[in-house]
Amino acid sequence: MFNRNRGLRRIAAIVSISTLVTGCGILSSDSSEDEGPIIVGTTSAPSTLDPAASWDGSWELFRNVYQTLLSYPNGATAPQPDAAESCAFTDSTNQVYRCELREGLTFSNGKPLDAQAVKHSIDRIKDINVNGGPAGLLGTLDRVQAPSEREVVFHLAEPDATFPFVLATPAMSIVEPGGYPADALREDGKVVGSGPYALQAYEDGERAELVRNDRYKGFADRHNDAVTIRYFKDSAGMVKALRDGEIQVTYRGLAADDVITLQGKASKDEDLQLVEGSGTEIRYLVFNPEDPWAGKKEVRQAVAQVIDRAAIAHKIYQDTVDPLYSMVPKGLTGHTTGFFDDYGDPSADKARDILTDAGITEPVPLTLWYTSDRYGSETALEFQEIKRQLDASGLFEVKLESRPWKTYVTGYQKGEYPVFGRGWSPDFPDAENFIAPFVGEQNALGTPYPAPEITGELLPRSRRESDRANVEKDFERAQQILVEDARLLPLWQGKQYVATSTDISGAERAMDPSTIMMMWQLYRKTSW
Repeated sequence: MFNRNRGLRRIAAIVSISTLVTGCGILSSDSSEDEGPIIVGTTSAPSTLDPAASWDGSWELFRNVYQTLLSYPNGATAPQPDAAESCAFTDSTNQVYRCELREGLTFSNGKPLDAQAVKHSIDRIKDINVNGGPAGLLGTLDRVQAPSEREVVFHLAEPDATFPFVLATPAMSIVEPGGYPADALREDGKVVGSGPYALQAYEDGERAELVRNDRYKGFADRHNDAVTIRYFKDSAGMVKALRDGEIQVTYRGLAADDVITLQGKASKDEDLQLVEGSGTEIRYLVFNPEDPWAGKKEVRQAVAQVIDRAAIAHKIYQDTVDPLYSMVPKGLTGHTTGFFDDYGDPSADKARDILTDAGITEPVPLTLWYTSDRYGSETALEFQEIKRQLDASGLFEVKLESRPWKTYVTGYQKGEYPVFGRGWSPDFPDAENFIAPFVGEQNALGTPYPAPEITGELLPRSRRESDRANVEKDFERAQQILVEDARLLPLWQGKQYVATSTDISGAERAMDPSTIMMMWQLYRKTSW
């Protein structure tokens, strides 16, 4: 089990938001109550409402309805107190971390939020231990104590100066003990949290209706009273709803065609605007080591030798994404181009040599899986292009399969897929966040990947460094191990695009360092 380094004191957030198509300037932040909720569209529906089960895009909802001890106020790149009044290490070895809660905290149902509730919330993550869930974040945590109503003490098994960043992830959301069993997930489709909003209504895969939680005590300065999140199957339906005025904001899942259109003159004529965020979101393939073909390193290396990332970025995504040649994206300390350095340009001849040297002379049968409703409208086209490239080499016979996200997750956690596609948005902008989550016996993919040099040497050493410039060599070595194993095959690095009607402001400030939208930053303009 691993613990993840949480972006350290000197880290700089790379999420830099700039408006490409501007409307009027930022004016009043008051929202008229009779205009109803701001409606936000996304193609990223939650897979669960229980934080103990989720290490995925469900965090986007969690950030707005649950509360964590620490979080990220607007503009912050290091965690600040939220449910906590203060937090600090109390020893010289960074193994005892103490938080004191704000006074008078309650959940949205009026029940008290005390230290026992925090302990319950953290303990159940480890005790339930969902495969591919967030228990892997707590690898250095030994035990939690609640000495008094407002005092929580975390005892770590080893020094970890980055533990505060773990507590700031939505996985560590504080839940009401009466509604969330210690040994089982909550499955009634309801939420009891203490975040800026309460979940008033929820339709799985359809919508989440958020209303101001008047019992909230934290740093969020809410600029609206209500937000409704609508979940769409694809970008086309989402953008149509934006143009028809059914929604005011789109977040995640904009297709390349729609991005290009929204960047053009037509969007100005329609009173629409596009906000672009430089991002570290990535897409990659995962190979199942238990599969008789995908489990062979030479097969994986041959796939890596054939894949044409530039063609995917250009043909499918119209250059709204960039080819990626390591799991650590550009813009982060330690980024390399290892897959390009080792494999060079795509070559069927080189791939054939790799397979032949391994005694493989017949076309390799591979089934590639992707989710049909998670990562945007181009996903199916992207996998068709990957199939085309592999089949055209004459070295592979590829079959494509897909499932909706909820059943897709279950499938890869059970090891059902030989090769499958995943996306990753960082919990914080640091190279470790693109390596540690995928290695170890317990990881975010539900597919064990021992990698002893990474988990036993490189990551522990890097976690002792608060200055990230000092860990560059460790992460370069870790990436080279990943390149040689080819268990994970990076494809591209994306950007964040948020489209809004021109009467909405705040989108340019609504992203936290993990590019999760803080819905409370959105508001309607009331004067011009």
